[in-house]
Amino acid sequence: MQELSHWINGKHVKGTSGRFADVFNPATGEVQARVPLASKAELDAAVADAAKAQVAWGATNPQKRGRVMMAMVGLINRDMEKLAEALSREHGKTIPDAKGDVQRGLEVIEFCINAAQMLKGDFTDSAGPGIDMYSMRQPLGVAAGITPFNFPAMIPLWKMGPALACGNAFILKPSERDPSVPLMLAELFKEAGLPDGVLQVVNGDKESVDAILDNETVQAIGFVGSTPIAEYIYGRGCSNGKRVQCFGGAKNHMIIMPDADLDQAADALIGAGFGAAGERCMAISVAVPVGEATADALIAKLIPRIEKLKVGPYTAGNDIDYGPVVTAAAKANILKLVESGVAQGAKLVVDGRGFKLQGYEDGYFVGPHLFDHVTTDMEIYRKEIFGPVLSCVRAKTYEEAVGYAMDHEYGNGTAIFTRDGDTARDFAARINVGMVGINVPIPVPLAYHTFGGWKKSGFGDLNQHGPDAFRFYTRTKTVTARWPSGIKEGGEFNFKAMD
Repeated sequence: MQELSHWINGKHVKGTSGRFADVFNPATGEVQARVPLASKAELDAAVADAAKAQVAWGATNPQKRGRVMMAMVGLINRDMEKLAEALSREHGKTIPDAKGDVQRGLEVIEFCINAAQMLKGDFTDSAGPGIDMYSMRQPLGVAAGITPFNFPAMIPLWKMGPALACGNAFILKPSERDPSVPLMLAELFKEAGLPDGVLQVVNGDKESVDAILDNETVQAIGFVGSTPIAEYIYGRGCSNGKRVQCFGGAKNHMIIMPDADLDQAADALIGAGFGAAGERCMAISVAVPVGEATADALIAKLIPRIEKLKVGPYTAGNDIDYGPVVTAAAKANILKLVESGVAQGAKLVVDGRGFKLQGYEDGYFVGPHLFDHVTTDMEIYRKEIFGPVLSCVRAKTYEEAVGYAMDHEYGNGTAIFTRDGDTARDFAARINVGMVGINVPIPVPLAYHTFGGWKKSGFGDLNQHGPDAFRFYTRTKTVTARWPSGIKEGGEFNFKAMD
């Protein structure tokens, strides 16, 4: 069995806490590796070393830091197949999904090549008599990221890339469920020219998280995960005087208007609802057709599409639509919520509860589920299921449909499918959700825009990647300068000339 490590000061380092977590193969249920769980002492030592390394890295000009990012892009592309295979082996998602995971992280690194442009300050000539005024963006020092299992390449890169490009050192605490890819990315950063100690990967659990939150040297923390943990990290981090951004759960609605292309909408719901086994914070988990006729027609189109979905291990090739969920506990929670939907009166029109895959009976596979006639008081509507379960909530009118998305406690992403421009424009303007798609089911912005949800999906005033990331990982210093221009008389400066 493989024993994984931490990445400290540019090399793999064995854990010393004596505590480990098992890393499973989700397709078989077998333990394939052990990952060390760092103690507070180990975490604090990694932070101290990072702080020393940051001094020289922060003084490196942004153009040179951008060249490290440029080299990193080439290395990720070179190792795409290797990264995707390792990601699929530990997470369970298909190889195409795994490559997409890596690619969306890669795009943020591409954006970070432009660090010199993003870090330019402002300058005002002659703000007053003989006075110039200018601003500088300076690194914070040491920043940290606490990242989830569902995107073990993308989200670490979203955090590491901008933080490092801004001149910070970075402590990454990845998910202990699939830690291999973050360690591989650290190796690639070293190969790209990143100095030792500037990036530390410390594996761990709550003890490590709390150590990050309480360490006085850590100046900023980024987190992605569930809302209860986001609230905990945001509250404790802020109370310790840190800059914190936390992104939590989601319950994303897709409104389908009567004038929509229903084949297009149905295809979009299949990809958005069941891709990656639904383990995405931007997954569409609630379809809201407007009008009974629209709902009946949509359900009729969804059923055969869902029944044709192919579920299996990533090793089965590109013919698989989605793989297992990440753990046995995740599978049990999904099926428990499905049972609650049945008990509370929702109509289970596609029932995946009995799904078994021959030869993989111990794997964490969950069949696809489709509920109709879901109401807003049901658990399957209120809670984030994070699995291959799509709920249909019927709305009589457009206003009622918008109200469902507006009133839900989560506000990560949403979408509307319609041919009417006025309806789409109204929806985009009014909806209290952070990311909006118009005939686009998963509206994840590209790297040069910014990613973030509203309400209980996001905590903090700056989002991930794009210009917001460079604001989050820097402090702005403003300088007001006056250089006296007195006339020298008799070899002495004439201060009167300044009056």
